[in-house]
Amino acid sequence: KVRSFTPESELPFAGHPTLGTAYIAQKELLKEKVDELTLDMKAGMIPVEFNYDGDEPGILWMKQLNPVFGSTHSVEKFAEFLGLNVEDFDTEYPIQEVSTGVYFYMVPLKTRDALKRVKVDSERLEEYSKGKNAKWPLMFCKEPESPENDLKARMLTAFTEDPATGSANGCLTGYLVKHKYFGDSTINVRVEQGAEINRPSILYLKGSEVGDGISVEVGGKVAYVAKGELV
Repeated sequence: KVRSFTPESELPFAGHPTLGTAYIAQKELLKEKVDELTLDMKAGMIPVEFNYDGDEPGILWMKQLNPVFGSTHSVEKFAEFLGLNVEDFDTEYPIQEVSTGVYFYMVPLKTRDALKRVKVDSERLEEYSKGKNAKWPLMFCKEPESPENDLKARMLTAFTEDPATGSANGCLTGYLVKHKYFGDSTINVRVEQGAEINRPSILYLKGSEVGDGISVEVGGKVAYVAKGELV
């Protein structure tokens, strides 16, 4: 059983805590290799698959819930909220609310330059989001910094910028499949995030249509950043 909290509230699901908890459970509690651990979270059961580099866990993959697609939104409004021009948005695809446990706005942009110029007007966006499912946007484009990667993304809130957002990238996985963003209903891509705050991260996304739903898997590597003891 796993519960995840921000300073303000409990979250039904979050990507960082899911992979981090599975990693610590394997390393510190079980102390042996496992193929998979399933976490019972408020949003539902989330399996985490382990791959290993020798004795150490490599990429961990979490299978997220089937995505739910919500309302679409005006480019003109989001241009105001993000400090951009209407021409900066990739209007071939919609700005849309998507959830695999937590709702985010999926916001497609045309260029890396536009992505770097984003400045969120948090007060106006929060006011606009009252009564809606999503609160914060994940912006993305097809111009990554590295040719090894497929997309570049940013996720900003009123307080901070996130270096790697597993929950929002799960929503992105479903969005990319639904709208055939890469021309196909199956994807296997790498996403850059976090360079703007000097915490560059890579997220791995796999998705495909399965029956009436969409299979969503998000992978990443885990590293210790702090360790303490209760005395």
